[in-house]
Amino acid sequence: MTSSRVKAALIALALPVAACSTPVPEEVAEKVPDPIVEQAMVQVGLERLAAGQDEILRGKRLGLVVHAASVTAAGRHAIDVLRNRGLEVVRLFAPEHGLRGRAAAGEQVDNGVDPGSGLPVVSLYGSRRQPAAEDLADLDVLVFDLQGAGVRFYTYLSTMMLCLEAAAEAGLELVVLDRPNPLGGERVEGPVSAPRDVVPESFVNMAPGPLVHGLTLGEMARYVNGGLDRPARLTVIPMQGWERSMVWADTGRPWVSPSPNLRSAEAALAYPGTAILEATNASEGRGTPTPFLLVGAPWLDTSRIQVAVPGFELEPTRFIPHASPAAPKPKFQDETCTGFRVGVTDTALAEPYRLGLSLVTEMMQQPDFGWRRDGEALTWLFGTDRLLEALQAGKSVGEILAADLADHAAWRSARSVSLLY
Repeated sequence: MTSSRVKAALIALALPVAACSTPVPEEVAEKVPDPIVEQAMVQVGLERLAAGQDEILRGKRLGLVVHAASVTAAGRHAIDVLRNRGLEVVRLFAPEHGLRGRAAAGEQVDNGVDPGSGLPVVSLYGSRRQPAAEDLADLDVLVFDLQGAGVRFYTYLSTMMLCLEAAAEAGLELVVLDRPNPLGGERVEGPVSAPRDVVPESFVNMAPGPLVHGLTLGEMARYVNGGLDRPARLTVIPMQGWERSMVWADTGRPWVSPSPNLRSAEAALAYPGTAILEATNASEGRGTPTPFLLVGAPWLDTSRIQVAVPGFELEPTRFIPHASPAAPKPKFQDETCTGFRVGVTDTALAEPYRLGLSLVTEMMQQPDFGWRRDGEALTWLFGTDRLLEALQAGKSVGEILAADLADHAAWRSARSVSLLY
């Protein structure tokens, strides 16, 4: 970690970006029409660059932070897009799950050489998670093009923050090629992280704002940069055609899995809620064809579960998790689980965090329910101990949700200066 971490007061929502005394040296590329094939759909930053908006990168030595979903709608990877335009790509940087998105959650990613391009690959999910000074010394620009999930504990957000800090320390420009938030730009749900003296910083709780923050990665980069003691030279190449009300289904874009277990837009919408089960002894569906859309356990009595959440439906089912490269050791491997298949009925009304809370509060009533690491796993995942305390105290879902509303209002106000759409 570097010394230029986002200011604690900013993370705690006590200080909006506009109050920072240091001017933020950033740039937002001008929005102009792009003569590319995918006119009917939202165009991402990479496609706008492919259409000619690459002046900022011409004649410069580039490092690329990319993964499997760093592609155009036609499936062209960012590495190929930049090189085909004659840009000089020197080095690749790989986040969690690796450059080609094959590593399982938490699996170490090693340095190496990308067979497809022949370029060296520096791991940002191995012995260190931030580019070192020597990784950046021969570069002019660090280009960041990852597809996020719109939720704090999805680690690409933390990778972006650490790259921003490293670029600032190195005096390097950071260019973010923006992509949609799969959850949309209006949905804000869940708790903010606790102060660091209460719950220490980790790779899943670094980002400011509520659990579901409602920002694109480009917007979050602008927000975070405004809170650094030493801001980076930041440029965001924005999307064209994206609106805050859009979820993934509204973009017209094909879904490309940004990680091995987030396999559909429907799973991404349920993920902020059903991922709560990762902190329990119930399965979140890893080891099945539809992770985060299957939940259950061998001990679960589904007849005693009563959950009704806007935008979702639960269908009783059985499933058997099996080991795979995406889930080497899934919970209840090769055991029959009783549970539910989660369906999305209305993407606009869906409340994934309410869904997760509702499932957990119901499961807690059954005798075989348990917390991983006595609840520490939940505190680590959500960055706060307040949620576990509320659940153990028997507070209702409504009471837990209501406790976050003031933080949501403060976040919407604080983030407003960073919005691009």
